Amino acid sequence: MKKTIVCFGDSNTWGYNAETGARFDEELRWTSHLASHLGSSYTVIAEGLSGRTSVCEDPLFEGLSGLPYLYPCLMSHSPLDWVVIMLGTNDTKERFGLTSYNIAQGIVRLAKKAKGIESGIGGQTPEVLVIAPPPIGEKYIDTPIGEAMGSHCSEKSLELAGHLERLLRGTGIHYADSKNEVAMNEIDYMHLDADGHREMAKFIWSQVTTRIDKG
Repeated sequence: MKKTIVCFGDSNTWGYNAETGARFDEELRWTSHLASHLGSSYTVIAEGLSGRTSVCEDPLFEGLSGLPYLYPCLMSHSPLDWVVIMLGTNDTKERFGLTSYNIAQGIVRLAKKAKGIESGIGGQTPEVLVIAPPPIGEKYIDTPIGEAMGSHCSEKSLELAGHLERLLRGTGIHYADSKNEVAMNEIDYMHLDADGHREMAKFIWSQVTTRIDKG
């Protein structure tokens, strides 16, 4: 039976192309590259939504909190072997009023929920891998997206990884920080370009396969 991986994320999992404002073709998205790397014994399911947060309800747009959607999402795709969560970029928006530590708390809350959902083989729980996304570049504030995002997003984004690492210790949830391997684009400084999607796929492939090899 094929192993199934759900990739739960935001516009960088959905495949937003900041250069065109459209969506990257399917074969260019990191989830598709990941499927190619893993081969025919895996099914990779992309569950990306632009604007998605970990736990915050957005006062401007409905349905963007990952928390209430997580259970039906994982159960609808079950049985699962892995859930890969990459969120946090949207949580930095000024309108949410969160510190970088608060953002990490929300992601950990979501990851613990994923770890406790009996969506795995035989009603077991899946393995969960949290990926800290690449930090938002400081120049985002000078782009058209800066006004909607608000102030201090890059600072909070940069601090997020350290908080996640500390909060996830001892939880049984896997963790990896992508910032030394993958960078955001130089258009709006908060989305992956085509090269970024390829690099993200390689990074997540290495993280998943290393942990599978370790049993």
